[in-house]
Order: sequence, then C-alpha cells, then structure tokens
Amino acid sequence: MRVPRLVGLMAMDAREAAKSHGLVLNAPDRPDFHLTVVDYVVRQYPQPGAEVPRDSMVYIWFDFGEGEGGGGIREPRIPRPPSGGLRRELDEPEEDSYPVVSSA
Repeated sequence: MRVPRLVGLMAMDAREAAKSHGLVLNAPDRPDFHLTVVDYVVRQYPQPGAEVPRDSMVYIWFDFGEGEGGGGIREPRIPRPPSGGLRRELDEPEEDSYPVVSSA
C-alpha cells in the first residue's frame, strides 16, 4: 500500500485519509493529536508514495522544527547576492542625467 500525501491537510482530514488507507498516524509534536482539528500538516514520514504494509505508522508534524520554515527575522544577507536581472539589462545613465536640486 502507498502512503497518501498528508502535507497540507487539516488534522481531521489527515486522520480520515490515513484511516481509509489502513494506516496509523502519530504526531510527535502534538500529544493531544486526537483533539486537533484545524491545524495543517507541514511534514510527514514516510514520504507520499512510499510502499508500506497495512497498519504502518505514519508520522506527521504540525509545526516546523527549529530553524525550518516560518517567517523568522528578516535581516540583510551579507555578503549581498550578486546584482542581476533587469539591472543588467539597463544601460548606464548618462552623466548629469539626474541633476541635483539644491534648496539652499
């Protein structure tokens, strides 16, 4: 039997999908998994499509682990990535094409 794709499903839908495939779910990051309803699965093991015997355990997680995913802190990357894209396509501006306006 093949493991279904559970990532992206809500907890209740993941339970139903596993049950219909004859699999048992375990959520190590949720001791109250049987009460979890609307949280979304973000990771699973074994991967979707893996061949497993009936009544096999499939592990699912609702939170990304330490250092994975999530928003995190946005800081400038150093060294900065190389410039490219449209900037390479543009011609360099002519000298004095943007005159400086003084308010003094």
